[in-house]
Amino acid sequence: MGRRRQPEIRQRLLDACTDYALAHGLPDRLEPLACAAGTSARMLIYHFGTRDTLLRAVLGHARQRQLDTFGALLRARPDEPYTTTLHNAWTSMTGPDGQPFLQMFGQLPGSSVQQLWPDFRRTATTDWLGPLADGLRSIGRPELATLVLAVIRGLLLDLDATADTTRTDQSFHHFLSTLDHQNGGEHPPARPACERASSDTTSTSSTC
Repeated sequence: MGRRRQPEIRQRLLDACTDYALAHGLPDRLEPLACAAGTSARMLIYHFGTRDTLLRAVLGHARQRQLDTFGALLRARPDEPYTTTLHNAWTSMTGPDGQPFLQMFGQLPGSSVQQLWPDFRRTATTDWLGPLADGLRSIGRPELATLVLAVIRGLLLDLDATADTTRTDQSFHHFLSTLDHQNGGEHPPARPACERASSDTTSTSSTC
């Protein structure tokens, strides 16, 4: 009679492998993940079945962490204008806390994503429309969710290509000012470049 798999061990291994992928990117071999998890490639296969099953689980687990983290940032807050919420969300997404997610998903080769998660690029877009629409509903503009998402993703692409944090921060600030002008409010100014110096050591990506 074979030894029964233990779900708690599988979860511990998945957490460790996901931590590694967020810090270094999703590898195409098992050895770096096994080393990070303090186990062997053989044991990873024992718990997950195949290499692709493990990589798919790591990708999904990292994505869920991103949804939880960024989703909380985008949630409307009582007594806070939603443009202020968006400003704070942009600061966190493009800062040290958000960069591991942006870097990992942005550096995934298209062929790998297609193989591991064929619907990833569509869901990576539509996942954010609901939270943004809910937040924008607080200022009566839920129909702007697609526009706001397009601006965020476009500026993340720009930031990844140019590393120009000052210009991209200011551009998002100007965009929020336009929303505020339409709704009669105001939001905090863009961050000074010096506040971003510590977060410029790694690149970002557009997969928000």
